[in-house]
Amino acid sequence: MSRIIPIFVPHLGCPQDCVFCNQRSIAAPHEPSPDEVAREIESALERSGDGAELAYYGGSFTAIEREKRLGYLEAAQPFLRDGRLCSIRVSTRPDCISCEIMDELRRYGVKTVELGAQSTDDRVLAMSNRGHTRADIERASRLLKDGGFTLGLQMMIGLPGESGDGHIRTARDLIAMRPDFVRVYPTVVVRGTALERMWRGGEYTALTPERAALLGADVLDLFDAAGIPVIRFGLNPTEDLKGDAVAGAYHPALGEMARGEQMRRRATELLKPLRGRDSATLIVAKGRTSTMVGQHRRGVDALRDEFDIKRISVRESDEIEGYSVKAEEI
Repeated sequence: MSRIIPIFVPHLGCPQDCVFCNQRSIAAPHEPSPDEVAREIESALERSGDGAELAYYGGSFTAIEREKRLGYLEAAQPFLRDGRLCSIRVSTRPDCISCEIMDELRRYGVKTVELGAQSTDDRVLAMSNRGHTRADIERASRLLKDGGFTLGLQMMIGLPGESGDGHIRTARDLIAMRPDFVRVYPTVVVRGTALERMWRGGEYTALTPERAALLGADVLDLFDAAGIPVIRFGLNPTEDLKGDAVAGAYHPALGEMARGEQMRRRATELLKPLRGRDSATLIVAKGRTSTMVGQHRRGVDALRDEFDIKRISVRESDEIEGYSVKAEEI
C-alpha cells in the first residue's frame, strides 16, 4: 500500500446523522479549502518524498456538492501530473455511487473507493439511521469492482439491533462482494450522539473492549481465510476522541487484543494434548510474541492455568506466517 496523505472533510456530503456519529470527535472539525489541501500535499511531499496517495476521509466524498468536490479533486491534479502523487482514494456511502460518479472519479485519478457498509442487516442499518440498504452496498460494490476500482469496505461490530452471529453474517456477506481490503470498527459510544442517548436510556448495551476482541477474532478469522486484508481494526486513538468516548469498544490496543484472541484460540487446540505437562512452547511468526503473550502475560497465563502446564514459553520462527501458531512439548 502506498504512503497516505490524509485530508479530513468532516461530515461533508453526509445527508444525515448516523446514531453513532459525531464527526467533530473523530475528525478535524475544520473544513479545508482546495488551496489548503494543495499546501498540505506540498508539505507532506516535502517531508516524506514522492509517490504518496492522497486520501479524503471523514465525509461522504461523492455526495459533496459538485463544485466543492471538483475543487478538492482539482487540488491534487498538479501533483498527479508531475508524478509526485500516485493516485487518490475517497470514502463515501454505498448509495452515492453511480456510473456518472465513477466516470468523474476516474478522470481525476481516483483509484480506490472505500464504502461505509457497516452492516448488511437492513434492520440494523435502519436502527443506526444509515439511510441505505444492503442492496445499495451490493450494487455499489459490484459497480466499483466492474469499473476497475480498488474496493474497500468498512463494517462495524455491535451496532444497535445486532445480535447473535450478526457480525459473522455481515463479514460473510462482505467477503462475497470481493473487496480488496476491509476496515473493522467495533462500536464506540461517542458523546453528543443519538447512540449516547440510547445507551444512557438503557436502549443500547455498549460493547466492552474485551467483548469486541472476542467478536473481532470471529470476523478476522473469516477475512484471513478469504485472503482479504484487514487494514484497520478499531478507531485510531486520538486525544480528542479519548475525551468523547463515553462507553464501548475504545482501547488503544484493540486490534492487538483481537489478534491475540485469534492466536489464543489456535493455541488452545494445540495444547489440549499437552495437558498436565511440565512445559510447552508456542511458536509464532516474527514480531508476534507480544500478541501471543498478551497484555501483562494474560494470554499465556490463562492457557497455562487452563491446561495445568507449569510453564509455557513463546518463541518466534521464520517458518510461521501471519497469526498462525504451532506448539511443542519441551
